[in-house]
Amino acid sequence: MQVVFHCGAHGTDEDRLLKTLLRNIARFQRQDISVPGPGRYRQLLKTCFAALMADPDHHIGAETLWDQILDGTTAERVLFSNPHFFGSQRRALDGHLLYPEAEARVQAMRRMFPTDRLEIFIAMRDPGGFIPNLLEKAAPERVDEIAQNISPQCLRWSDLFQRLRRAAPDVAITTWCYEDMPLLWGQIIRRMAALDDDARLDGGMDLLAAIMSGEGMKRLRKYLGQFENLSEGQRQKIFAAFLDKYADDSALTEEIDLPGWNADVLTAASAMYDQDVEVVSKMDGIRFLAPEL
Repeated sequence: MQVVFHCGAHGTDEDRLLKTLLRNIARFQRQDISVPGPGRYRQLLKTCFAALMADPDHHIGAETLWDQILDGTTAERVLFSNPHFFGSQRRALDGHLLYPEAEARVQAMRRMFPTDRLEIFIAMRDPGGFIPNLLEKAAPERVDEIAQNISPQCLRWSDLFQRLRRAAPDVAITTWCYEDMPLLWGQIIRRMAALDDDARLDGGMDLLAAIMSGEGMKRLRKYLGQFENLSEGQRQKIFAAFLDKYADDSALTEEIDLPGWNADVLTAASAMYDQDVEVVSKMDGIRFLAPEL
């Protein structure tokens, strides 16, 4: 069986992506793809992670897990989604280390499903926006601690992927930039489900609809209706053109207010993030999704 773990990251529209996956349950079932409801596996796998990280020799029967998750049904591919697979928001940072538990958790995934082929899907995000999002519900003391001790320009997604590759070289990794997700939305869903680029989807423009004016979406749907068999790159170019004209600025504006994080700090963080993304895009064993513009 092929098992996909969508691991967030936090603050990258991960719940919206899950909802789009769930919208396609019937369509996916016809191709032996299962999207279990989160209630079937999130708490169950959380308990398994805790047991395996406390005792690596702890035995968990995969057949028992699948019986509970699939409830007697069968599938060739199963899609899981949980931004906490690599740790909670509170445990997403340790100094300048992103997701310090990631290696242990991917190894736990491998022990939970030892005979299945595993894949990880996870988005990257500019640390200047990623860290404030992590801290939205944090106590003021935690916010001050992070703001004073962590420089956003020092965080590296490439480091996370290098650690994951060393810990589980047989687990495939797919990543993309959160900032590109409105253009990549349908492609991400199709890659998770291992579908062709022209496969039909429900909700393939869900994220676009969240950041574009109603009039813009109406015009976009009408425009797309004039064409058949558009390539992924052609769709993305059309999306980009309509976003440029009809984007809802209020949905795109993000206020960042952390002590000491001024415009210069955020600009430097974005520059380093761009360099880091370039490194990730060339890493062995990483499938990097980017718009074809």
